[in-house]
Amino acid sequence: MISTDETACIYAALILQNDDIAITAEKISTILKAAGVNVEPYWPTLFTKALVDVNVKQMITNVGTGAGGAASASAGVTAAGGDASATAEESKEEKEESDAESDDDMGFGLFD
Repeated sequence: MISTDETACIYAALILQNDDIAITAEKISTILKAAGVNVEPYWPTLFTKALVDVNVKQMITNVGTGAGGAASASAGVTAAGGDASATAEESKEEKEESDAESDDDMGFGLFD
């Protein structure tokens, strides 16, 4: 479970990001002090180091988006000059065949 110290640092980092201010340990500590929240002294530094190369705004706006394995593979084929729709259809056919084979192996075939 997430601790109060972690939650406070997360909110402080989000406040800084929202105001387009660089996320530093000192600034996180300043916000926490102004809010009257006492955290262990290592938390602000830990969050600062964890967020060094992270675009927090982009991470938040892309929470619900994600590419599945098939979509990524198709994108890679397209980028390499292949036909993504043909690849997608082939992988769909292979999946259907493997599902049918697995049913037959267990004695649950359609025509048993």
